[in-house]
Amino acid sequence: MNYTEKLIDFIEKSTDAYHAVKTSEDMLIKNGFERLFENKYWDLKAGGMYYVKRNDSSIIAFKIPEGEYGSFMICASHTDSPSFKLKNNFEISVDNVVKFNVEGYGGMIMPSWLDRPLSVSGRVVTVDKGQVKSHLVNIDKDLVIIPNLAIHMNRNANKGYEYNIAKDMCPIAGSKQGVLLQMVAENAGVNAKDIKGFDLSLYSRTKGTVLGTDGEYFASPRIDDLQCMYCTLEGFLKSQSERNISVFAAFDNEEVGSGTKQGAKSGFLRDVLKRIAGERYIEMTADGFMMSCDNAHAVHPNHTDKSDSLNKVYMNGGIVIKYNANQKYTTDAVSEAVVKYICEKVNVPYQMYANRSDMAGGSTLGNLSNEKVSLNTADIGLAQLAMHSAYETAGAKDTEYLIDFVKEFYRTELDFS
Repeated sequence: MNYTEKLIDFIEKSTDAYHAVKTSEDMLIKNGFERLFENKYWDLKAGGMYYVKRNDSSIIAFKIPEGEYGSFMICASHTDSPSFKLKNNFEISVDNVVKFNVEGYGGMIMPSWLDRPLSVSGRVVTVDKGQVKSHLVNIDKDLVIIPNLAIHMNRNANKGYEYNIAKDMCPIAGSKQGVLLQMVAENAGVNAKDIKGFDLSLYSRTKGTVLGTDGEYFASPRIDDLQCMYCTLEGFLKSQSERNISVFAAFDNEEVGSGTKQGAKSGFLRDVLKRIAGERYIEMTADGFMMSCDNAHAVHPNHTDKSDSLNKVYMNGGIVIKYNANQKYTTDAVSEAVVKYICEKVNVPYQMYANRSDMAGGSTLGNLSNEKVSLNTADIGLAQLAMHSAYETAGAKDTEYLIDFVKEFYRTELDFS
């Protein structure tokens, strides 16, 4: 399998943040990494390879060199994507149809979720004799659909329509109540009566595919940000540094501001780095570097006016270096120079991105993580179309570009003195 096929497979397995972490964990274990637990003592050894999870939806892995520690070299991405979450009381029975009561998570393009097969995944939680245990759930079948309203009943559908989550976006599931919870329990391997809580979301069942007259593009659900998550993990696993402590991090809840115990704004990264570095924490972060990896908006060929006239980026154009004067992106002259230096070392193309000055863009996790861990940081990503759609499009060549860049990044020794 080439990298694009592997990425599509990674995305298909990563139906939500919990499964994105599980897919990554499986890759780490296969490569010899040892799991650590935040509530237990860490006996770290030279040459060791470790990972730790928080909330089962964020994960940090790291490699300790054999010799004296140098600095932290970190790539960070996020595990979550916009979706619809099931409310606690989610079944609505109306006119012989059972539909689900859902709530929006993140800023999705709502009509892209209509008229396509969907299913449910996430986790359920049981408590037995004080032991709290999470169980992953993925109903691996075409389960529900959110049907559009026929044009005959909404003549203004093609003239602009404001979708209402509570009214327009409820998926239909069948004719009997109580079936989904039983399916979830069976999938998780627990009794339905033992489920004390759940985090369940809809996900698109549409398969990823390669597109274009010459296979230039690929389309898939959840490209933002699983493309960056996959690329940074592959680069992390394929790299080796004699002095740097290489760190792979993927955080949940970026799409809703990162302000959770497992988000980039939490103390998760800081706590892990402090346990690794001990008394050397300050000097190792001062001399370290973070790549905040999250995709950027490619020039839309039907809406070229939406892009900045001089700072536009293209699919298959290589690493995107993201700039924002108000520091929604962390890139400055120093971190920009580092990114270009690494790209040029491995002959990977790069391009500069900025939003049109009169159009506000989104933010990402770099500046938020810097609130807890002060590091030289660059915001980078890959160019894509239809960000936050249920089915997005990106460049097939860019995946390998980012993997090659990340491999070289982890090997690079920087001096900021």
